[in-house]
Amino acid sequence: MPTAPPPSRDVALETRVFWERFKKQITAVLIIVLIAVIAFTGYRFYSDRRVAAASALLASARSAQEYQQVIDRYPTTPAAADAYLLLAEAQRDEKKFAEANTTLQTFIAKYPQHELVSTARMAMAANLESMGKADEALTIYQQVASDYPKGFNAPMALLSQVYILKAKNRNDDARRICETVLTQYRTSFWAGEAMQQLRMLKPITSSTPAPIGAPTVPPMLAVPSGPAPQAPPAPKKPQAPAPQAPPAPKKP
Repeated sequence: MPTAPPPSRDVALETRVFWERFKKQITAVLIIVLIAVIAFTGYRFYSDRRVAAASALLASARSAQEYQQVIDRYPTTPAAADAYLLLAEAQRDEKKFAEANTTLQTFIAKYPQHELVSTARMAMAANLESMGKADEALTIYQQVASDYPKGFNAPMALLSQVYILKAKNRNDDARRICETVLTQYRTSFWAGEAMQQLRMLKPITSSTPAPIGAPTVPPMLAVPSGPAPQAPPAPKKPQAPAPQAPPAPKKP
């Protein structure tokens, strides 16, 4: 039995009916999308202009007051982050070490994910050293080396500890840190400095352990490195005097 053919569909008519039914909703959505695009474009244009203006102002800044002006006028721009570091450097040059550390602490709090956070902490430790607070500086150096072991500041943070430990006469701790630098950062620039410091921390003494496999010889029996001493000549034996003949008897 033949089936009846499906009723024909008028696509144009269905589209018109759909439009008439939902045209208000569609128009509202299109307007919202258009406004969003315009707003985003305007924001990007405004943001780019601010970034460019902040960068130009930072490039012309030369003093602490001018760096502070960049921070105040463009606080949300990348130039403001750089201005904090330059401001701290300017304050350090003026011997305002406490103010410089306050600036660096603000930078770290505002930009905790910035790639120069470890550099800011190193600068704080250096300022503390300049203020005579070696113990606090040592703590920060230890934190930087521990928190950023793969960072470019890690070997410098370790060597900075060496100088403080040497001043405290903690040569064993300083020696271990030098060995750590040579082990973990042997290809870095600081490996040569670590080797030099290690040589200074290892004076040649009789208590230095002998290499593995070398015979242990007491110092008094050790052969000197110079030419071999010659044995003294054997003492001559005293010769007995030759016996003399008895005098001949006198004749009567």
